[in-house]
Amino acid sequence: MSSLVIQRLDHLVLTVADVEATAAFYGRVFGFRRVDSDDGRIALAFGAQKINLHLVGTAVQPRAAHPQPGSADLCFVTTEPIERVLVHLDTCGIDPVEGPVRRLGALGAMTSIYIRDPDGNLAEIAVYD
Repeated sequence: MSSLVIQRLDHLVLTVADVEATAAFYGRVFGFRRVDSDDGRIALAFGAQKINLHLVGTAVQPRAAHPQPGSADLCFVTTEPIERVLVHLDTCGIDPVEGPVRRLGALGAMTSIYIRDPDGNLAEIAVYD
């Protein structure tokens, strides 16, 4: 049996305690664009992807079996030099959890810095070598 050929990730869902705080954080730190839908939901767009924000306890069906704030581990790739990432995080008042450290990503070796968002999700900012 042949397998599917998946082209890319379109979107993912983050369950959050405070949609406005999360949208503001990702806009300020990552430059993600806020997208407000006609039905009142909020998403964060970047590149050809988006993150849908669901307030805990109000997730749309169907949904993950146990959606909860702080359970995600995300990796975002930038082309900015890692030193510039560190300066930007300092300007935003964010202390890295870890990094810069060497990691292996989907496309090879990279250098990563880890931070936490308002819900405690781990957000990795990576630069490929």
